[in-house]
Amino acid sequence: MSIFVDENTKVIVQGLTGSQGRFHGLRNRDYGTKIVGGVTPGKGGSDVDGVPVFNSVKEAVEATGATASFIAVPPKFASAAILEAAEGGIALIVCITEGIPAHDEAVTFNRLVEEYPGVRLIGPNCPGIISPGKCNIGITSGDIALAGGPVGVVSRSGTLTYQALHELSQHGIGQTTCVGIGGDPVPGTNFIDCLAAFQADPETKAVMMIGEIGGSEEERAAEWIKINMTKPIVSYIAGVTAPPGRKMGHAGAIISGSKGTAQAKMDALAAAGVFVCLNPTEAGEKMVEIVKAL
Repeated sequence: MSIFVDENTKVIVQGLTGSQGRFHGLRNRDYGTKIVGGVTPGKGGSDVDGVPVFNSVKEAVEATGATASFIAVPPKFASAAILEAAEGGIALIVCITEGIPAHDEAVTFNRLVEEYPGVRLIGPNCPGIISPGKCNIGITSGDIALAGGPVGVVSRSGTLTYQALHELSQHGIGQTTCVGIGGDPVPGTNFIDCLAAFQADPETKAVMMIGEIGGSEEERAAEWIKINMTKPIVSYIAGVTAPPGRKMGHAGAIISGSKGTAQAKMDALAAAGVFVCLNPTEAGEKMVEIVKAL
């Protein structure tokens, strides 16, 4: 099985007529994802390489039956695009846009929770989600993923998401689903959301969790893991040598005082029974060991 998406997921691309939306949307389609339409206001009736374009999400959903949306629009339009997708009947929204102001993210997230509780947002500022061999929404290269399970992957870091997939695939370890949740301060989907889904998925036998400095999401996840998780978890936390007070990469990757350090996160996860590794390669090797023992 997989979580959140599968081979039947129908996807529209908001921003399909733009350079990024076209490039990644068509790559997703060529991977086998059911890209059934695009949305660009004012360009309805046209198409992009055979994919029909609509003026609004509502029109696209009515015409195609889409349940998921891939948002690839500039930061100043992203919040409106997310809300339009929710209002238009989309259940899963994947937003890769980087640079959305944190205040806008918070307002948008709260509106989703209050007005559209059945909608799941992945991102923003994330690589997206891939269930190898079934569906790829976002910017992850399908070439580095391997179908067949049994490992679920969840990551805050985009680049390390790719490395985790590559490390596992090089060892012949397939993945059920890989979710890049993004490193911004207000992610639509967090570690606990993904861990709970992997825990409930019968085909996911183990989980790789990649975190980074900043915030307290990893510590919150550790508390949840202690109580709820029965499947083995391998983790790597990026940023061990990061200096306090300096943003490192993602907007959310900043240490404030004694909070958000890599060591604090590693200690919390280790205390919860997670196998904490010091680099991505070690994490991959540990997962191979675990999978062979299953």
